[in-house]
Amino acid sequence: MKIAPQAWQFVVPAVAAGSLGMWLMGRPSTAILGALLSFLCFAFAAFTLYFFRDPERALPTDDRIYSPGDGVVLSVGREGPGDVVTCRIFLSVFDVHIQRAPTAGRVMKVAEVPGSFAAAMKDAARGNYRVVMTIEPQKRGLLVVEQISGLIARRIECWRKPGDEVKTGEKYGIIYFGSQAAVHFPEGSRCTVKVGDRVAGGLTPIGEWTSKP
Repeated sequence: MKIAPQAWQFVVPAVAAGSLGMWLMGRPSTAILGALLSFLCFAFAAFTLYFFRDPERALPTDDRIYSPGDGVVLSVGREGPGDVVTCRIFLSVFDVHIQRAPTAGRVMKVAEVPGSFAAAMKDAARGNYRVVMTIEPQKRGLLVVEQISGLIARRIECWRKPGDEVKTGEKYGIIYFGSQAAVHFPEGSRCTVKVGDRVAGGLTPIGEWTSKP
């Protein structure tokens, strides 16, 4: 299994601290402390490697709209004025956190939006710190996808910039630890998943176009 390079900034210090714990275990006065330190650090390193796994996935070849991440659909509906439907997906700490473009097109805008750090499965997470990417898919309107922080997640990376071309299912960023992703469907499209559905980034279709480019 491929591991995202972002993992090593956590794994290397954890292994170093775990090794220190093993050294302390050899001293009678610090044996218990060393055992505890080793267990916690090596367990954290193992979990971090699991969390930052980066599975290879073939890019979709059809024209549907795909999930940007792995997780469970939290909500589907209109959240404001107009006809834009939003699909929100909760990513637990056990899900893959690599984010994938839901549709092909040109990146029009990438914006970092300050906010809070509410638990990602709560309604309040809509106001969390997030990175918002706007894609123009074959002149069909603007599709907006969000990477949203959670209670634990405090860091988001988006690897695309305005003017870039993205392919459906192409990796474009990562969120650190538990988080949420949201797709705002433009006019001329519809969401095809429901609350409670399990989805996988770049693998599960979550919408389709109802208009031609």
